Amino acid sequence: MAVMTLKSLTGNRTVQRVLIFLAVFSSLTLVPWADQSEGNAPYYQSAGTKKMAALLVKIYQEQDWRTDPNKDGERAEHYKQMLEAGSDLGNELKIRQVLAEFQLRAGDSTGAIEQLERIRNLSTERGVVLQPSLEKEVRDSLAVAFLRLGEQENCLENHGQDSCLLPLQGSGIHKIQRGAKGALRELIAALESNPGDLKSQWLLNIAYMQLGQYPDQVPKQWLAPPQLFSSEFEVGRFVDVAPQVGLMNTGHSGGVVMEDLDGDGLLDIVVTSSGPMDQMRFFHNNGDGTFTDRTREAGLWGEVGGLNVIAGDYNNDSYPDLLVLRGGWWTEHGKYPMSLLRNNGNGTFDDVTEEAGLLSLHPTQTAAWADFDNDGWLDLFVGHETTGRESHPSQLFHNNHDGTFTDVAPQNSLADLGFVKGVAWGDFNNDGRPDLYISRNSHPNLLFRNDGPKDSRNPSASQWRFTDVTQTAGVSGPLHSFATWFFDYDNDGWPDIFVAGFWVNTLNDIGAFELRKPYKAETPRLYHNNHDGTFTDVTKQVKLDRAILVMGAGFGDLDNDGWLDIYLGTGEPDYEALLPNLLFRNQEGRVFQDVTTSADVGHLQKGHGVAFGDLRNNGQEDIFEVIGGAYPGDTYQSVLFANPGHENHWITLELQGVQTNRAAFGARICVKVQTAEGSRPIYRTVGYGSSFGQNPFRQHIGLGHATAISDIEITWPTSKLVQHFKSPLLDSFFRVREGASEMLPLKPRRFAYPVYPAMHNAHPR
Repeated sequence: MAVMTLKSLTGNRTVQRVLIFLAVFSSLTLVPWADQSEGNAPYYQSAGTKKMAALLVKIYQEQDWRTDPNKDGERAEHYKQMLEAGSDLGNELKIRQVLAEFQLRAGDSTGAIEQLERIRNLSTERGVVLQPSLEKEVRDSLAVAFLRLGEQENCLENHGQDSCLLPLQGSGIHKIQRGAKGALRELIAALESNPGDLKSQWLLNIAYMQLGQYPDQVPKQWLAPPQLFSSEFEVGRFVDVAPQVGLMNTGHSGGVVMEDLDGDGLLDIVVTSSGPMDQMRFFHNNGDGTFTDRTREAGLWGEVGGLNVIAGDYNNDSYPDLLVLRGGWWTEHGKYPMSLLRNNGNGTFDDVTEEAGLLSLHPTQTAAWADFDNDGWLDLFVGHETTGRESHPSQLFHNNHDGTFTDVAPQNSLADLGFVKGVAWGDFNNDGRPDLYISRNSHPNLLFRNDGPKDSRNPSASQWRFTDVTQTAGVSGPLHSFATWFFDYDNDGWPDIFVAGFWVNTLNDIGAFELRKPYKAETPRLYHNNHDGTFTDVTKQVKLDRAILVMGAGFGDLDNDGWLDIYLGTGEPDYEALLPNLLFRNQEGRVFQDVTTSADVGHLQKGHGVAFGDLRNNGQEDIFEVIGGAYPGDTYQSVLFANPGHENHWITLELQGVQTNRAAFGARICVKVQTAEGSRPIYRTVGYGSSFGQNPFRQHIGLGHATAISDIEITWPTSKLVQHFKSPLLDSFFRVREGASEMLPLKPRRFAYPVYPAMHNAHPR
């Protein structure tokens, strides 16, 4: 295990050269320390945070620019210098082609187009015929570069309410059309050369949409029929209000936590962005429909990078703490530390990674909190990414109850797990102990049943029994997977498992999938719990096999009917991986309906961290999603899809453990409601959510057309206490303390989002 002290690695070398490249080739403001220069009053920053900030910069500086996936700008500069040095025509064409690739990845689409067009012009000027393979590569690269240019000039620089929402309409149609027109020209040529090029056919339809010419002007032989975009149920439009409310955050792929971080009854939002020098952001909910960026005031300045972020109250002080995860997918360039950020309860956070015993250098983007030994304190599992070249053991950190942790993964056979992409805790056999599901890349997934201490008379966290029951449970697929979670999709009281697929044979699979042609891409799995330790794959039966390349993912109740719905963020690093994010409505646990276009949440840009939550305290869950890609130039604005409102009833429960961990992770809730059809149970579990995007600790529970709540049953995992509360009011907030005789009514501030003209001008769907 690569454990080190921050003091030994801190340095003061300048980052000016790095920042110049990032400023040129990225739309982000990535100079966090510049704002504390002379003349600007410094904000709070703990000693631990300063050390971590210096360490993160040092690690980034020391990465080899020739191979680091985050330094395409530097590689582009290198190839520019090679061009200036001169070479023969053959080498010049190769250099320009490579230069264009790195310019495009770095965000310089115009420069990439110039180099690719220069390749064609040079061949004409010199009377040289390009090899067919090179001509195809140039044509395909030009199509992608023009598409990206159109997105930058329209969706990023002139962002509208409808930007990048499929099918493109209204303000989603490009006003600056040179990108779309250039892409159209190249895509038509590609299809004339190869009519079976389904990737180009799909992108051609998008280009016509960008020009406002879909479907009428799309050649019939290449048309993606409009019925492909129809919804199976009307849920009302979820308008993106991020620009109006102060959440217009631009970044790369990243994570999100939606949580009340200061105890004022309002849900705040924290986002991370995966670029090594991207500043994480803390947006405070003002309680009036707006958010304020309080990153500096919160002491988070300098906490950069992070493909994911999760929350948990590790010290039982009732204030949610944050864990930032870094280095995922970057193999030897991913040896970045995670950050444990302790919530001080006064609006500030301290980086306590080193003092907590969590400082190590491994590529990761996934972790999950749970009290695996039910001692009343949250423990932490972190899944690392072992490749063929390097070993990065996963870690199970046991909470020592004093602010520190001890890694007990090796003793419990949970270290050597391969390339881990998602982890989730959930009590699949309802025995009161959280079990562990591991989603892996290129290997079968794993389910470990928590069987308790090896010696029940002398229980020790380092001598625990985690039994691999993958094969008997039947939950090993898919072979290439990503985000995962436990949830009770059919309300039978037993946790089921969702795990996303993440693999395509070629990018042609994207076009094939979207055009409803045969494809080889991996799809998700939904495993139904059979109540006997086994699961049944019901993915096709419930129609959840209609998604590919799923990255960020989350669940919530979009219409308060009591059935948990799913929102999936899609994509992969390549720019041409343009496919809509997807929203599926759970129809009474029987089937999932595609309602993407009804809700108007089919974002074409790459979707990552997803969180559902009642940000307005009005009983309706909104959806926040981090949007952005992996390449340095692939940035985009996050979105906040505002719930239009539904008439179903709901209740919100904020649980507080006493013997159980304070955040009540693992507590089970059963709400029994009366309806015209009779009694109905609705089940939830606190804390066990998606591995890529985190919902609030408090449980928002839709109740459908309930006429009354007859009983709320809460089972606490540590004390084993079972509490019952009779006939609480519908549409209300309550705090429930372990062992208390009554629920405490809460009246958090309710408000609406401000209405601006841009919201009214959004195209009606």
